[in-house]
Amino acid sequence: MEFAFPHCLVLKTTMPKKVKPAGDGKEEGPVPCKQVKLEAAGGPSPLNLDSPSGLFESLISPVKTETFFKEFWEQKPLLIQRDDPVLATYYRSLFRLSDLKSLCSRGMYYGRDVNVCRCVNGKKKVLNKDGKVHFLQLRKDFDQKRATIQFHQPQRFKDELWRIQEKLECYFGSLVGSNVYITPAGSQGLPPHYDDVEVFILQLEGEKHWRLYHPTVPLAREYSLEAEDRIGRPAHEFTLKPGDLLYFPRGTVHQADTPSGLAHSTHVTISTYQSSSWGDFLLDTISGLVFDTAKADVELRAGIPRQLLLVETTAVATRKLSGFLRMLADRLEGTRELLSADMKKDFAMNRLPPYYVGDGAELSTPGGQLPGLDSTVRLQFRDHVVLTVGPDQDPSDETREKMVYIYHSLKNRRDTHMMGNEETESHGLRFPLSHIDALKQIWNSSAISVKDLKLTTDEEKQSLVTSWPCVLTEVHRRKNSKLLNVPEGDKNRTS
Repeated sequence: MEFAFPHCLVLKTTMPKKVKPAGDGKEEGPVPCKQVKLEAAGGPSPLNLDSPSGLFESLISPVKTETFFKEFWEQKPLLIQRDDPVLATYYRSLFRLSDLKSLCSRGMYYGRDVNVCRCVNGKKKVLNKDGKVHFLQLRKDFDQKRATIQFHQPQRFKDELWRIQEKLECYFGSLVGSNVYITPAGSQGLPPHYDDVEVFILQLEGEKHWRLYHPTVPLAREYSLEAEDRIGRPAHEFTLKPGDLLYFPRGTVHQADTPSGLAHSTHVTISTYQSSSWGDFLLDTISGLVFDTAKADVELRAGIPRQLLLVETTAVATRKLSGFLRMLADRLEGTRELLSADMKKDFAMNRLPPYYVGDGAELSTPGGQLPGLDSTVRLQFRDHVVLTVGPDQDPSDETREKMVYIYHSLKNRRDTHMMGNEETESHGLRFPLSHIDALKQIWNSSAISVKDLKLTTDEEKQSLVTSWPCVLTEVHRRKNSKLLNVPEGDKNRTS
């Protein structure tokens, strides 16, 4: 895999009336980028929000998703420069400088919701006040101190960003956060740094001058500042305008400023895949694998040598651990169900709820009648539900038998999304491990008859489908072909 990205791809899309002859191929910038000028029949359309895949396809259009994940994802930057007034107008609608006045009136706080900062002599200078943000003071710092305003997680308040990020969380299967950066002309908010997330930049207002550098830590797991004398010359340098999109992998060193003599710049950074590496997944599943293996293998249940914790790890202990790891690898090859310790649950607990218009009552209000054995059931909001197997979390159960857990995000709070220390709770159901085949039937089928569920008795089948919340399944009764919602049951409820 190539991480140094000596070349990025620059796509320039133009509306028909503004099409110019293709470039002469001359190299531009500190290091050449392959530039491709595309004549779009109608220009890129505003984002397709009909489905998660449709949204992502339209977000990176005209690049195909297959090309993106093969050539760019986690490898090198992609710059898409567009000349489409329709898309530029749509981007501007996502967040404007003028939106801050109404947002401040809703009770924003420094540090939690807003940061005010400026890059001075290569260092970040934070200009936050204490307590609640007042728009007039914010605007004063912006105009007089040339400070950048960073607004945290605007999807909590801006419906269209909620709609976009909820779909992207479905698409990536990972949390998707965002920050808005508003920088006055002739100023820079942050010094050179790299992030631990995959980054998509959407330019909303004005222009922003970007410089990207070779990664010092490819696919970095942590955020870090980088000194100018350490990063060398930019690998790529360009200016974003409204409607443009920039992608770069985690670990990409970057800095950006608003050119002098122009209006302010506003862009939104949409980020994903934090702590979503194979290493993270291994850490998440290894504890469950050890849990299972220790139940079957007496060697893993044997005690460690006396005083091992009081001395440096010995060569004997290292060899013993190496042998256990090889044994676990062999066992993993034949494992049917991986036990997820936290990743699936954390994703379901902390992601956005489905986008809705109105009060969202349809997500949580039960209706209809109980399904029967003659009913057909199907899963609703499939992208907002995760199924996992893990040890019983009931503290009264000393045997710690494995259970099947189904978590959903339908009752999650939008206003706490990606806010870190805000309290969250899990919503879902738990079932005995003997129910896993029946649950997978519901999980993998567009619709399935209750009678066909792989459970021993009709009572078990009826109990399983009536315990699902109404927001997860629908019922179709053969006798009148009417779609009904499954009422929310109490049995096996975890919250």
